[in-house]
Amino acid sequence: MSDDQPVYINHLIHETSPYLLQHAHNPVEWYPWGEEAFTKAREEDKPIFLSIGYAACHWCHVMEHESFENESVAKFLSEYFVSVKVDREERPDLDDIYMSAVMGLTGHGGWPMTVFLTPDLEPFYGGTYYPPEDRHGHPSFMTILRGIAQSWQDKREDIAKGAENITQFLTEQSRKPVNDKTVMASSVIAQAAQQLTENYDATHGGWGGAPKFPSSGGIGFLLRAYRTTGDRELLDMATETLDKMARGGMYDQLGGGFHRYSVDAEWLVPHFEKMLYDNGQLAQVYLEAWQATGNAFYKQVVCEIIDYELRDMTDSLGGFHSTEDADSEGEEGKFYIWSHGEIMKILGEEDGALFCAYYAIKERGNFQSHEPYHAGLNIPHLTRAPEQIAAEQGLELEALEARMAPLRAKLMAVREGRVRPGLDDKVLTSWNALMIGPMAQAGVAFAEPRYVEAAVKAAEFIMEHMWKDDGLLRTHRHGESRLPGYLDDYAFTANAFVDLYEATLDARWLEHARTITEQMIARFGDEDGTSFYFTEAAHQHLIVRTRPTYDGAEPSGNSVAALALLRLGHMLDHKDFQHWGRKVVETTLPLVARAPQGYLRMLWTVDFLLHPPVEITLVGKGDDAGVATLHETLMQRYLPNKCVLLVNPEKFAFTDELPMAVSKTTVDGTAAAYVCREQVCQAPVTTVEGLGEMLAG
Repeated sequence: MSDDQPVYINHLIHETSPYLLQHAHNPVEWYPWGEEAFTKAREEDKPIFLSIGYAACHWCHVMEHESFENESVAKFLSEYFVSVKVDREERPDLDDIYMSAVMGLTGHGGWPMTVFLTPDLEPFYGGTYYPPEDRHGHPSFMTILRGIAQSWQDKREDIAKGAENITQFLTEQSRKPVNDKTVMASSVIAQAAQQLTENYDATHGGWGGAPKFPSSGGIGFLLRAYRTTGDRELLDMATETLDKMARGGMYDQLGGGFHRYSVDAEWLVPHFEKMLYDNGQLAQVYLEAWQATGNAFYKQVVCEIIDYELRDMTDSLGGFHSTEDADSEGEEGKFYIWSHGEIMKILGEEDGALFCAYYAIKERGNFQSHEPYHAGLNIPHLTRAPEQIAAEQGLELEALEARMAPLRAKLMAVREGRVRPGLDDKVLTSWNALMIGPMAQAGVAFAEPRYVEAAVKAAEFIMEHMWKDDGLLRTHRHGESRLPGYLDDYAFTANAFVDLYEATLDARWLEHARTITEQMIARFGDEDGTSFYFTEAAHQHLIVRTRPTYDGAEPSGNSVAALALLRLGHMLDHKDFQHWGRKVVETTLPLVARAPQGYLRMLWTVDFLLHPPVEITLVGKGDDAGVATLHETLMQRYLPNKCVLLVNPEKFAFTDELPMAVSKTTVDGTAAAYVCREQVCQAPVTTVEGLGEMLAG
């Protein structure tokens, strides 16, 4: 901002969200969502202009620059509207409600989301990004504003009727589905596998065309279905997709971690933002794929994802930051892409040629873009398997990798000197939970204690800073935790703490999981004990109370809640938890049967229900090397449906009274493992080989 430009300050200046603070100096008189804005709208008889986005959203930045920094637009908004700005990551409840409205009105959605509301918060018109001028048949933002303002004056009855209809539509959407008891869980599993097979992209892996999103839910489901059916085609679809994604440009080949999605069908050109929730879920399915196949490449990807999170995305208090922007210095992807000449200059002729051959770097650039600043630039990616490249170079694979590692490190050091993309450094409870589980379990499986320590520190952050008055808060930034938690925060955290218990064998995490689950039922459970609302009953200023079931970029709260309930119900012998978990699955099954690909994480829970977990009880001192060895062996196995418990003869814990622990002792003073399936237990074993044989049975 130059010295001669006016300085604006609006009502967002006291918020903590980086996204809201980005707009705090717009000439638009923005308000945060709340009573102050609603009272103003009622008293002045103005419609509400609601804009929803998030900090890493490229087109949110574009619309801000084009429209929200424009003084004439701001003046018009101030005269005819009350303007409200929302961070969708802080308020997923509002995002869900009004995105459903926009989808119902237009047939599509996205961010920035633009919605017009009555002072009673009922939507009557909406869309997404609007350009600054009429363009290719699309109206400009000012054209929309003038039309809405005129209609508000001249067609108020039509607006009221439309708002009533849309609100009724949203209410109907939120109703609990009718429990169709003719829908069988096993048939839904088979139907989902068939649908994924029919829709599979056999050339590039994954499902669908451009833009192509990673389907962690689909991959995890295929791994589970392969485990129970032995159908090799299901495993091949999962592993081919994992291979293509991790070798594509959507994966950060130098720094680790996945970008949000690929704008093409080949996984080459990413939308360059990085999201914690994507990387947590992808770390989990790559870990599971390593457990299922032993492929060292998947282990490498998991480690690189976690190392990225620990290096670039960890808060000083131990939590994980939310997102990194797609843009730096006003250009999308500038931090990540390279010219051929730049690489050759940094690495030299011989090493540069090898790097360019490995990562398909071309003098003219290796991707097409509508942005002129991308001309002649490259996204590092692999078009061939490393084994093939090694053969072409006349090298053994190990020798090739040994040469490539320092070249990547050299370019990474140069990249670190560039201007980084913007960081949204708020810490969200639910997104942290998605990373805690796989990080802890990978730490044990890979014998990387720093991963376990980081996961524990993040979990301790949640309990110390996000747990208040026996409830979870949603968001934290710069020492301030705020906003009541949603179903996702409770469900994801409870499930993550079960994972953390199984990784650390520290009973406090199982106790915390139980307490959080009890609160989840009390705060979000519906009246007849069959599903969960997204918000508490006391949540203010919502026109509808939704029941999330659809598994999108993030799994639905009901999907993960049901899994956490079934796992805890089994481990703790808690009948109410088991009842709730089963009822949530039964209630959702009719929806799953109609569109299996929309409920892939729920299908993980269905699989857990259909195939009761194997129970593994370890007995020995917590610091016993024998326990550690058996534990590490266990965590290296692909056992998605398992319950793990530790009995420590020298230290009483509430877990020692659970059915899984009863009558289980060491064997002549030696650490032992007991494996039970469906109430039938094998004789205890004390060796890695013996445990491996039991788990394979």
